[in-house]
Amino acid sequence: MASPATRQAAAPAPPVSAPPARAAQPQPLPPLTGGSLGVVAIALALGTFMQVLDTSIANVAIPTIAGNLGVSPDEGTWVITSFAVSNGIAVPLTGWLMQRYGVVRTFVLSVLLFTIASFMCGIAWSLSSLVVFRVIQGAVSGPMIPGSQALLLAVFPERRRGTALAIWSMTTLTAPIAGPVLGGYISDNWTWPWIFYINVPVGVISSFLCWRFLARRDTPTRRLPIDRVGLGLLIVWVGALQIMLDKGNDLDWFHSAAIVTLGLVAVIGFLAWLIWELTDRHPIVELSLFARRHFTIGTLAFCLGYAVFFGNIVLLPLWLQTQLGYTATWAGLVVAPSGVVAVVLSPLFGRLIGKVDARWLATLGFVSYGASYFMRAGFTADASFAAFVMPQLVMGVGMSVFFVAMLAILLDGLPPQRVPSASGVSNFARIVAGSFATSITTTLWTRREAFHQTRLAEDSSLLSPNLQQAMHGLGALGFNDHAAAALLNQGLTDQAYLLSTLDFFWISGILMLIPLALLWFAPRPAGGSGAVAAAE
Repeated sequence: MASPATRQAAAPAPPVSAPPARAAQPQPLPPLTGGSLGVVAIALALGTFMQVLDTSIANVAIPTIAGNLGVSPDEGTWVITSFAVSNGIAVPLTGWLMQRYGVVRTFVLSVLLFTIASFMCGIAWSLSSLVVFRVIQGAVSGPMIPGSQALLLAVFPERRRGTALAIWSMTTLTAPIAGPVLGGYISDNWTWPWIFYINVPVGVISSFLCWRFLARRDTPTRRLPIDRVGLGLLIVWVGALQIMLDKGNDLDWFHSAAIVTLGLVAVIGFLAWLIWELTDRHPIVELSLFARRHFTIGTLAFCLGYAVFFGNIVLLPLWLQTQLGYTATWAGLVVAPSGVVAVVLSPLFGRLIGKVDARWLATLGFVSYGASYFMRAGFTADASFAAFVMPQLVMGVGMSVFFVAMLAILLDGLPPQRVPSASGVSNFARIVAGSFATSITTTLWTRREAFHQTRLAEDSSLLSPNLQQAMHGLGALGFNDHAAAALLNQGLTDQAYLLSTLDFFWISGILMLIPLALLWFAPRPAGGSGAVAAAE
């Protein structure tokens, strides 16, 4: 019989206590393939298209909306301003929201809320109610563009990163062109609420498909403190800046006390926000991204190129409708071919990302843009429809490569978890650049028109032999002196606007040289982790 000591020696030793094991990190799911990949790509593209479309579709319908609601067209422009202000504030918050609630959940909820807000805009019973619903629509749509970009990068294999960016760029570039076409057609043939109702089925389909296929792929969430001071300062300076830009031309810029006040609030608010965000432990916007040369140079060139592009999108339909007698629908059809070219060529250039230095592809985009602007600088007052379309086809080549190349440059080398923040910041900068471009374009156009009209009037006095001959010719056709003078004055105004428009096109072409030179200061993109989804 064993002794107690023997039994004690033979007994198994108690297990050594090990430190508590860390929770296993979930393994990233593999990229989608086959039909699932196609369905998700379409659903994400629809969400992006719907949001970008809404930034431009209402523009051509403002006179109709204002007339229906019994307000002046100037008051009706608040339908545009309210959306721009709230959207501009919401976009930079994307990174924080997606870390807090997950990329998929944030995107799907954003699409659903945007759909509901669109329906509410359609049933608005007054201008005040419509503006309130547009504010909500703009605020909830902030994560839609950065979210779709991050998720497209997530579901595509890394070797097909260019294809993902091409799909995103196609929807982002063609939507502003489709907006005036759809807005003009709906205004001419239906009733204005349908510019909002058309979002409802698109939003339902997009959110359902994205949740159905991506719910299991949502990113881990973490509780982040809310940077209340940073958020408050962001609301103040972005709101003041957007209102100043939208109303500046109407109020004669800094000759107006309101514009001066808004400008001061924007500058002081921005400086305070910048200092706070750079010193706060948990900033609402990740400004540390600008420490990366890829991101800083890429974002700057991206914004400059987009600003000139967007200014031309604004001016050409405006000139066609107000001075050349085009309807909203036909003005939209003039600019539509560039979108068609972009849709056709974007997949081709997307496949080249990773195989060709993205800076060369971006160069092709800037050169195509510049060439199209210089072609427009040769327009005449009696130019045909085909003459207007040809530069659009050249611009379509630039559109097909510009976005995909610039995104490849500015997102290069970013770890997956930083893609949503980077996308939110770069898209916010792009939106602000577009707002600046709109204001500068309309101001420059009207002021150059006044300059040219003054110069033309100096050469068209009543004692001018040419004017006397023109008056005599119109008199022979049955016009009295007053009617002939009015007709000649209208011709003078049309000519002044033509010269002002050509000035703008020349300036646009020359401005393309700045981002073209700037992008070559960025290091050569190496591809890599930025291609991996933030949602993995």
